[in-house]
Amino acid sequence: MDKKFSVQIKEATVSDVPHLIQLVKKLAEYEKLENQMVATEELFTRYGFGEYSYYKALLAQNEENDGSHSIGFALYFFTFSTFVGKPTLYLEDLFVLPEFRGRGVGKQLLKHLAQIAVQRDCGRMEWSVLNWNEPAILFYLELGAKAMEEWTLYRLHPPEIKKLAAS
Repeated sequence: MDKKFSVQIKEATVSDVPHLIQLVKKLAEYEKLENQMVATEELFTRYGFGEYSYYKALLAQNEENDGSHSIGFALYFFTFSTFVGKPTLYLEDLFVLPEFRGRGVGKQLLKHLAQIAVQRDCGRMEWSVLNWNEPAILFYLELGAKAMEEWTLYRLHPPEIKKLAAS
């Protein structure tokens, strides 16, 4: 990391939701998925800080400007491994603004997540990456991550979920 550049990692709070949504919009642009971006501040507030908390998020902030400039995020939650018998920290998304890449911000976010996983006695950390995102794939491989090539991700969307629930 640059001597003049420093980053602070913090757990997102409800007051950080506007910053988080802005970063998610930038992620959608980067992944060319803007047409799928329907998340709102209200939804992020309800599902992250409401009666049930379905996710947690870390924000990377540039310590210049009193740490108020969010430059990246990691959104995560916990699942449970039936075979390992322990929780899994699942990283839903990790994103760093393009102008701050290559300065160790992503690694700092992952390091913080690894510390949380150790603290929570997780049996593993998992995440998915788009097949075309070669910079991310190389970054994860350098950290020692392994691709789970024998697994295929399946997904149901609301119409199919409702159909299945009603069957």
